Amino acid sequence: MAMAMATLLTSSLTPLKHSPLSNLSKPRRPISTPTKSRRPISSQSNGSDSADPPDRIISAVCYFYPFFDGIQYGKYVLTQFPPLQSLLRPLFPAIGVFKSFPFNGFLVFLTLYFVVVRNPNFSKYVRFNTMQAIVLDVLLIFPDLLERSFNPRDGFGLDLVMSLDSTVFLFLLVCLVYGSGSCLAGQLPRLPIVAEAAERQVL
Repeated sequence: MAMAMATLLTSSLTPLKHSPLSNLSKPRRPISTPTKSRRPISSQSNGSDSADPPDRIISAVCYFYPFFDGIQYGKYVLTQFPPLQSLLRPLFPAIGVFKSFPFNGFLVFLTLYFVVVRNPNFSKYVRFNTMQAIVLDVLLIFPDLLERSFNPRDGFGLDLVMSLDSTVFLFLLVCLVYGSGSCLAGQLPRLPIVAEAAERQVL
């Protein structure tokens, strides 16, 4: 009897180191939560190596929007370089229609953003390129504000405005050629300044 009680006491005391209270003194491992990895936007669609032809066409057309909206910045360049004016002459009717109504630019902006960018039925390729064109057009606010607040008629100020307008126009022209050309070729163009902002909106 005494032997059995001693055995019972010792058996009830020794497992204390394995009791749940003993786990309180052990350092706990931090709980890691899985994070979603962003999938980079690519030109692949439907398992192919490049974008589908409809996606290419839609994406290429979107880059005409900021160019049409900022065509007024090319008044000095087109005057000094008539061959460039002749090269862009086929676009003049479309530009005239775009500029015929003051709110056309804003309506196109709303259409592209809510109908294309926010529409999951379009591929990420189309939405990314559309968003790049939208961000590029939004950036035109800055030279417009500068030109409205600082409008010299001669001297160094006029030369500065001419240089600014010409730089903006040439940048829009390069973005149009690079963006539309890459889309038609099935590649993914990444425009400087606007690519990261567009990618955050799409992802």
